[in-house]
Amino acid sequence: MPTDYDPMSDLVQIELLPLGKVLRVKRGTSLQDVLFADGVEFPCGGRGRCKGCKVKVLAGTLPITAEDQQRLSDAELAEGWRLACRARAESALKIELAQWEAAILTDDSTFAFTPRPGLGIAIDLGTTTIVAQLLDLQTGHVLAVRAGLNAQARAGADIMSRVDVAVARGGQQTLETLVRKQIGRLTQELVTAAAGAGREIESVVLVGNTVMHHLFCGISLEPMSHYPFEPVSPGLQVFEAAQLGWSLPGNPAVHFLPCLGSFVGSDILAGLLATRLDASERLMALIDLGTNGEIVVGHRERMLCASTAAGPAFEGARISMGMRAATGAISEVRLREGRLECHVLGNGEPRGVCGSGLVDAVAAGLELGWVSTNGRLTNGDSLPLAGPVTLNQWDLRELQLAKGAIAAGLRILLEQWGATKDDVAQVFLAGAFGNYINYASARRIGLLDFESEKVRPAGNTALLGAKLALFGLPEHQGAYPQILAKVRHVSLNEDAHFQETFVEEMVFPAAGS
Repeated sequence: MPTDYDPMSDLVQIELLPLGKVLRVKRGTSLQDVLFADGVEFPCGGRGRCKGCKVKVLAGTLPITAEDQQRLSDAELAEGWRLACRARAESALKIELAQWEAAILTDDSTFAFTPRPGLGIAIDLGTTTIVAQLLDLQTGHVLAVRAGLNAQARAGADIMSRVDVAVARGGQQTLETLVRKQIGRLTQELVTAAAGAGREIESVVLVGNTVMHHLFCGISLEPMSHYPFEPVSPGLQVFEAAQLGWSLPGNPAVHFLPCLGSFVGSDILAGLLATRLDASERLMALIDLGTNGEIVVGHRERMLCASTAAGPAFEGARISMGMRAATGAISEVRLREGRLECHVLGNGEPRGVCGSGLVDAVAAGLELGWVSTNGRLTNGDSLPLAGPVTLNQWDLRELQLAKGAIAAGLRILLEQWGATKDDVAQVFLAGAFGNYINYASARRIGLLDFESEKVRPAGNTALLGAKLALFGLPEHQGAYPQILAKVRHVSLNEDAHFQETFVEEMVFPAAGS
């Protein structure tokens, strides 16, 4: 049994395995406040509504809470599992936690550009992750990269959780400070890593969804918390680095690019730049399958965009044994002679299932007849995958809601355009999930009803677009009036057919359809 760090002080020691890291914190500190940086997830924002922050007590004591009893089985409680969000360090502890394994998606694309003097920083401020790159604007070379989990994620995995914390719980200032300080540290690390402290930074470009835009820029999220969900100031926002508390050589201007409308942010504007959809002669689609599904359909003449409340199921959240792509996650499921064959990240014991494995598993279940087209499990109340990992009826409903929202949103946009899916020449999938998903499985569950040759993983289009914007700043400071003039935002809730379409798209396709 470990002993207190100092019996005469008010500090206690927490040993983290397998990291081998030791923390010394004030007695009574919430584990949520100290474990997020070391890979523990808080998908529900620390409300005790999920099991994403589960940790195992190896030595010491964490009392069983009411939320532990609700969410964890008797066997899990007996093994020492607890919800970190409900626990406080009252005495010395040794705990086991899962570590992040899948690399955060960055960008190493080559692209045409007009050289500029100096250095620039491009930042993709995502709901889950933040990626920053330092570029030599004369050569286009990436000099340094930094990435990490968005520190705001301790307030919830999806954007509506952040909105709730900001508005209903008065936490907007806290979330703003968290992310500004975190990005400030990342930018300082970039300069130090590239040994470029003596060279001035000419400019910084940030992109992100509308909620991230408002939380970073200090714009009230209250209008985004209720119908019609219209942002106050979605346009270009410009700061001096010093205004944000950042110490960067040259005190550069920091540009947060404009949003396209409602929950469609500047990350999608950046995606248009990265895929050149705004310059295409053919009808294209750009789909971001993140916690907030965003879709654009169009070409160089006009574009329609929309956002859908897909929820975080594609990232493993709100799934009973869901997790992100870390050690122990089932990331792929294949059919082999009538049985399921699962790939586990790290080649260890399976602990849960991530988004790509969830889509694969349900696609395989449909093929085997274990899942019906209406989403019901046909062989009992669970779908066994590997080891202790199973999917239950609630998990299938969560996936149906997520895939139904994306498929319905795309269908409505095409209808308003006056086109069908057959008219679409190319579908770009942005973000990490789009990079790893199996297209055959996605089509089998009705998420992406396109021939595989039309679907193209586009990587981190937000980061690539932010880099492209760095070179375009002298032209219009990042306002992109020529693109914004071509884009019309479609509020799906106002479409008379959306609810009917959404219900239709929740159904899984029949075999051979």
